[in-house]
Amino acid sequence: MRVCVIGCGHVGLVAGGCLAAIGHHVFCVDRDAERVRLLAEGRLPVFEPHLQELILRSRATGMLTLTTDATHALRSADVIFLCVGVPQLENGNSDFTALDAAASQIARVVDTLKLIVERSTVPVKTGEQLKHLLSVTTPNPRARFQVAANPQFLREGTAVEDFFHPERILLGVDEPDSEATLRQLYAPILQQNFQCPIHPNGCPPHDLPELLLTSVRSAELIKQASNAFLAVKISYANVLADVCEQIGANVQEVTHAVGLDPRIRKSFLQAGIGFGGDRLPKDLRAFCQLVHAEGVDAGILQAAEDVNSRRVDAFFRKINRALWVLKDKKIALLGLSHKADTDDIRSS
Repeated sequence: MRVCVIGCGHVGLVAGGCLAAIGHHVFCVDRDAERVRLLAEGRLPVFEPHLQELILRSRATGMLTLTTDATHALRSADVIFLCVGVPQLENGNSDFTALDAAASQIARVVDTLKLIVERSTVPVKTGEQLKHLLSVTTPNPRARFQVAANPQFLREGTAVEDFFHPERILLGVDEPDSEATLRQLYAPILQQNFQCPIHPNGCPPHDLPELLLTSVRSAELIKQASNAFLAVKISYANVLADVCEQIGANVQEVTHAVGLDPRIRKSFLQAGIGFGGDRLPKDLRAFCQLVHAEGVDAGILQAAEDVNSRRVDAFFRKINRALWVLKDKKIALLGLSHKADTDDIRSS
């Protein structure tokens, strides 16, 4: 299939590089000419294990094209992935500037039926707004648009591995032919004999991903709800850490044992100075805002955010207790990113 990926950030590069590696012809489009130039030289703006080699290999075979010229890519694509940023404004609302610009660009040049796929995390009902915008702004009467949601559940540091071996693939679709197109797109990964591009000598044992079909609105909500739950889980581990300090227990022993319960699991159950990065804080706040707007009690969600916001202050109180006077003391920080195996320092 021919795929156009709009946005050459972390989400877009992983999607484009991995889709090209499994046999699709991919155009990765970005308005930043300098970024595209650096990518063409093999210099990625993000660090992600395996990603650079995938992109270099796919470009060498002609399966991946990096460009600032969206017109040809959009007109020739069977599927258009939106991988642009949707940051959060100070008032908690989402900033749709980049998404609006991408939609306007699509509406101007497309002259046939196109499937537009939300890959970035977006608020609920964004798909409906997007479809309306595309329909009312296109100057071409032959242009028609279908909008689907295919949220990514990739973890920075293991994003490529997660793409090729996901636990689930979520397709939010409202039309049967949108579902058929996305099934075809992911068909290689859903095969029992799938040859993983980063494991040429054979993949480690793994289960086939579960294919989940929902409406577009449900898929948008699932992504936000998943990230909000992970944030709650981390905050719960931090509350456990505070209790353990008070009663003399070992929080690592406690969270390890609790995480062995298959209903709970160990991931995201590590205590620390709070969660950071670009996703969990933003998605938790956005989900809290949605819940409040719909008149639902968001107590547990708000509590998770409150616990997280207090972690840094608590950490400095521990430093004060340990060192007494901080002036002129030398303190080393081993790693500035919000987690290991990534260079992302946003909200770190």
